[in-house]
Amino acid sequence: MNAIEIRNLTKAYPLFTVDDVSLDVRQGYITGLIGPNGVGKSTLIKMMLGIVRPDSGSVKILGCEMPKQEIAIKQRIGIVSDDCFYYEHLTIHDTKKLVAPFYDKWNDSKFKGYLDQFELSPKKKIGDLSKGMKIKLALAVALSHEAELLIMDEPTSGLDPVFRREMLDLLADMMQNERNSIIFSTHITTDLDRIADYITFINRGKIVFNEAKEDVLERYALIKGDMELLDSDIRKEFIGIRETAVGFEGLVDNRHKAAQLFGNHAVLETPSLEDIMYFTAKGGRVHA
Repeated sequence: MNAIEIRNLTKAYPLFTVDDVSLDVRQGYITGLIGPNGVGKSTLIKMMLGIVRPDSGSVKILGCEMPKQEIAIKQRIGIVSDDCFYYEHLTIHDTKKLVAPFYDKWNDSKFKGYLDQFELSPKKKIGDLSKGMKIKLALAVALSHEAELLIMDEPTSGLDPVFRREMLDLLADMMQNERNSIIFSTHITTDLDRIADYITFINRGKIVFNEAKEDVLERYALIKGDMELLDSDIRKEFIGIRETAVGFEGLVDNRHKAAQLFGNHAVLETPSLEDIMYFTAKGGRVHA
């Protein structure tokens, strides 16, 4: 079963288009949505949430249609975003009083527990919170109403490394319940190296791939070798190449073919998600 089903979603802006995107986010797993800044990740999430209306296409969340069943959907999802949706002049306590009645399954003691854990004082005004504290508050709200699906848009930017690790552990705890799902949009791919089951890579408004993380890392390879290995035919095998004074490194999406092509003449390594994103986004030749 899928937590999210997106079909032919399109949104055109003067300088940018999310172009006919179809995507399934599987229930019971953590899906990482990766891509450089400005390629459509946040727009896609805002269309899922009804904040931005698509020009065409459809969105289903937890089996319900957006925007027709938006109120029912939002009872069952939690949102953690780099943007702060709360009134700056209110305290955390007042914000809770405002937010809690919207949720049928709001759990006050859970919320208080998360405030203690995250060292957030209920008396503090939203406007006085740091960026990291605002994200902690959004996470406390999201985890306090039995959300089955957590939608996270750049949640770790602005967080210190200690809390980033703590947050990833909290997400892993949430996934103990196999009904729960998380979609996690970020350009900090090291977070996803640790916790993601599936990776969706979006670049220039299109989906590059949507696959199990292990399959992605097995299929792609980072090749390192001397410049004399490169000719015009060999270059065509690469998604992107970075050339330096001492040699090259390049990304291919067919490890088996690359192993046959280069044999022992080059080093084949498993790329990180960051390597895949970097070489795909740059494309062609990159000079160091």
